[in-house]
Amino acid sequence: MNALAAYWSGGGPGPWILFVPLVWAAVVAGVVTLLRRTVWRHGGPGRAFRGPWPGARPAAGGDAPTPIAVLGRRFAAGEIDEEEYWRRLSVLEEHFGGGRKAGPA
Repeated sequence: MNALAAYWSGGGPGPWILFVPLVWAAVVAGVVTLLRRTVWRHGGPGRAFRGPWPGARPAAGGDAPTPIAVLGRRFAAGEIDEEEYWRRLSVLEEHFGGGRKAGPA
């Protein structure tokens, strides 16, 4: 080893000493990359015990309208008449528990 050091800088460590920090930087980058691709992306090692994945649930209030909302849109568009609307609404409220129990006025 003295022969290599003496050749480059007259007895000092020489430029090959930069190899050690580069190896450690590569090890750290590899560990961070491995953790990002496995554990951190999925919410951690205990994620399986905390319920379903966040992406597995449908978003509330935007993606999938409720059957009562679909019925209201169909009535507003004129696809069904008022009698059909109230009949179907009473069935949906029994099944989904809509909370409103008013009948036709």
